[in-house]
Amino acid sequence: MISSYITLASEIDSGRLDKHFVTLYGHLQVAVQKRRYLGLLELLAKERPGAEIMFVNAPGRTELGGNHTDHNHGCVLAAAVDLDCVAAVTPVETPNVTLFSKDYSNPISVDLHDLEPHPKERGKPEALVRGVAAAFYKHTGIRCGFVGYIDATCRPGTGLSSSAAFSVLAGSVFNFLFYNSALSAQDLAVMARDAENDFFGKPCGLMDQMASSVGNTIFIDFDNPEKPAVEQIGHTLEETGYRLAVIDTGGSHVTLTSEYAAIPEEMCAAANVLGQDFARGVSLDTFLGSVNEIRNQAGDRAALRLLHFLEENERVKTMANHLKNGKFSEYLEYVDASGTSSCCLLQNCATATSSRNQGILLALAMSRRICARAVCRVHGGGFAGTMQAYVPNEEFDNYISSMEQIFGTGSVIAVRIGRPGVCGLSY
Repeated sequence: MISSYITLASEIDSGRLDKHFVTLYGHLQVAVQKRRYLGLLELLAKERPGAEIMFVNAPGRTELGGNHTDHNHGCVLAAAVDLDCVAAVTPVETPNVTLFSKDYSNPISVDLHDLEPHPKERGKPEALVRGVAAAFYKHTGIRCGFVGYIDATCRPGTGLSSSAAFSVLAGSVFNFLFYNSALSAQDLAVMARDAENDFFGKPCGLMDQMASSVGNTIFIDFDNPEKPAVEQIGHTLEETGYRLAVIDTGGSHVTLTSEYAAIPEEMCAAANVLGQDFARGVSLDTFLGSVNEIRNQAGDRAALRLLHFLEENERVKTMANHLKNGKFSEYLEYVDASGTSSCCLLQNCATATSSRNQGILLALAMSRRICARAVCRVHGGGFAGTMQAYVPNEEFDNYISSMEQIFGTGSVIAVRIGRPGVCGLSY
């Protein structure tokens, strides 16, 4: 809801918005988040005195199951997390977007008279703003702008899809301020995905944006990749006895484009041997009856990666059912199996070219030594970056301190799953 500075500040100070902060961040974070939102509100009020202001926030996401299945029309299990992007925004009369942030020395400034991709903006937030604005214009015929202050706890390099959160947030600002919130969560996800693909230069699927936009814990079936079926599971880890962490093991993704591209290419190459365009069209029985043919025509790694897809795709469905039915111990068994499959079949826990940098494998090995009851898997794209660990509550603090001795202070990121997706803060 768009309101004056005085009204919004009063609503936050009085505690009338505390229930929203609890829903988004949990009871322990209410005071921190109130200071955060008030800080953004005050900055924007100084920049635009007398302006009507609105808060919008979009969460990061964590992949729970379905490692590298979405790009071959498979199924995934994902959840929105309590680390997010928050913006205090106000509309302006011209089609220009200006976003201020403590993380940028200069504001993000985009002239939206021009809605074509700019090669020099690739990889930059300006590209995401321009791309989302172009998609919004295509949907609505509206060309518009806003000014805002933004703060992100979902940061680049943490494996929580910061670019998806940012692009979903930008699209939602346009939707809330200028289109009466008429676009659906799935519309916003597709807009954000297109901005990342066509403007930002990131060849991603739709999982990240869908998880941020829809929120909660969701099962997504990409059999129709442009209109995936989405089911909200609604599960959090409360009362399971476990906490979830994402561990940043270091390493850079800059040189790994060919490694990522090889996964869908090899899955498809193996599927092509069996007369299918994508792995989703292959049955396990057909695969098992044709292994020799696949390895001869597509190679052993392609065969292994196709096998990973076939088993992981079924595994995700079972994981979702276990969460729905409250069978958390059984769910963890499948998490463990997913991690083993990624290591042994998909082979995305280390690069083929570097024996010196194998942070994910080291983190997986050390996690099990530090906490024998921890259940771990590679998180997201793999090869470098993050892994995921479910750790018993009573061992969580020791796990953090022990892992951070190896991977550095702040490398273990505790996440709370199952919060709502992108939303405005209302009262």
